[in-house]
Amino acid sequence: MYILGKNSIAFPAAIFLVLAFTFSFGCKGKKEGVGITSELKKAPDIVERLFKYAPTPIASDKALLTVEQKHVLEKMVQAAKHMDIIFWRQAYHEGLSMKELLERSGDPFDKDYLDFLLINFGPFDRQDGNKPFIGTAFKPAGAGFYPPDLTKKEFQEYIASHSAVKESFESPYTVIKRKGGELVAVPYNEEYRDELEPAARYLKEAAAITTNASLKKYLNQRAEDLLRNDYYESDCLWIDLKDNVVETVIGPFEVYEDNLMGIKAAYEAFVYINDLEEMKKLKGYLDHLDDMQKNLPVEKKYRDAVIAGLESPLNVVIEVFTAGDTKAGIQTSAFVLPNDERVREEKGTKKVFLKNMMEAKFNKSLVPISKRILTAEDAEFVSFYAYFTETLLHEIAHVLGVNYVTLPDGTRTTVNKTLKDHYSTIEEAKADIVGLYNIHLLMDKGLIPREKEKEIYTTYLTGFFRSMRFGVASAHGMANLMEFNFIKEKGGFAYDEATRKYKVNPEKMKEAVRALARELLVLEGDGNYENAARFIDRYAKMDEIITQTIDKLKDIPVDIKPLFKY
Repeated sequence: MYILGKNSIAFPAAIFLVLAFTFSFGCKGKKEGVGITSELKKAPDIVERLFKYAPTPIASDKALLTVEQKHVLEKMVQAAKHMDIIFWRQAYHEGLSMKELLERSGDPFDKDYLDFLLINFGPFDRQDGNKPFIGTAFKPAGAGFYPPDLTKKEFQEYIASHSAVKESFESPYTVIKRKGGELVAVPYNEEYRDELEPAARYLKEAAAITTNASLKKYLNQRAEDLLRNDYYESDCLWIDLKDNVVETVIGPFEVYEDNLMGIKAAYEAFVYINDLEEMKKLKGYLDHLDDMQKNLPVEKKYRDAVIAGLESPLNVVIEVFTAGDTKAGIQTSAFVLPNDERVREEKGTKKVFLKNMMEAKFNKSLVPISKRILTAEDAEFVSFYAYFTETLLHEIAHVLGVNYVTLPDGTRTTVNKTLKDHYSTIEEAKADIVGLYNIHLLMDKGLIPREKEKEIYTTYLTGFFRSMRFGVASAHGMANLMEFNFIKEKGGFAYDEATRKYKVNPEKMKEAVRALARELLVLEGDGNYENAARFIDRYAKMDEIITQTIDKLKDIPVDIKPLFKY
């Protein structure tokens, strides 16, 4: 990394840090902290950037919890906080150093830069293509998982010439480093031991408090798995949790942060209270999981045979605290875990919907956006019911289609490995579209009222712009851009040049969703990297109308900045 000073002289970051600290602490008469960041080039519009995130207290009523449950919850939160520190290191090699610089700064304006740094877990704006808002260097594609100068070509060539390291190098749970002219894979449980050990201790303390047998077993096993770098056993136990009110999921899961190879998992944590009453109402969706799979608009080879009988619990929860990857930039509304294909085949997945987080997002951004981009008639159809339902079906749709593919040479492997860095974009788009495709099946089953069709379509259209405002560099943003352009091409919605407003065409929308669902399911089922690349290149393009529409939303927060009570 290089940092540009007032006189446009570039310094390696490590040298700059030494100079900065010397300037701060080594000069007589200098007030501690003053001047530390004065040489850093900083974006002048930091206040406008901060405005994109509306500070929002996250309500999580703990009054109804027992004394035991409250104590267990507190221990879970303490464990989760250590995931924040690990993720700082995974997101960017120098992120923590820059955080410390800003914390020590005596410049009152640096508080805003620190606030934005904390939101992004580093000096790169996640809503602006990861461009730097402090300094001049761009974020390495491999974040903090690889040496900053490592290229995809070098990584692949190294594995090709050192076949014995292939498994460890491609493991989701190793960091790649340079050592003595060679590349080495360091297991997470070694690299991050200083944070994993206290996190494991808090989980064991929570296990000692709870009287819920399944929760006790899970917490103890998760504590052990954090330290042994294998999460299979505790992943299975997490899915099997029963009759527990408070819960956590903690560890390395998503690979979105790794834009070099798309394989390294980032640490995160969710701590929440299960909404048992709401969960009973929504169980009906999962009862038709097998019907959804059979109903997909593709040949049988693009649909895994084993869906019925999987343990696939659906949790609607009240979020209490989050940490790490999930808290960086845009806040998570829902998630589906585990990602381990072994667990998915044997046990299925658990879908968790953060209802209080979703309500906060809906009120702060989706409603105001709908009034700007939709005709007055269509804006009236935007509803939280539709928003909640779409998110629910998105997460369920992650398990539909295929997880494994057989290549022309007979090799059986995962879709993730065949589509590589394009996987996340294709998978997020598939989940969106296949979830939307299934609303008519669920209407036939009596689970969604037929009169809700337009609510769902108009809310979905509004959601495109909420997502694309985050930037289209992320898998989610690019997926939404792709979906938007495909459906527009098929006439699913129309744009009025005079009013600069959009209007949904339900019949054409239905046809477009079916067509796109088939395209994405086939892309995954074939596992053809080049075809996926061509599809993304064709549809993931910003045009002038999209840009103009997004510009109209500048004064609406794009997301919330959660204010937790812990």
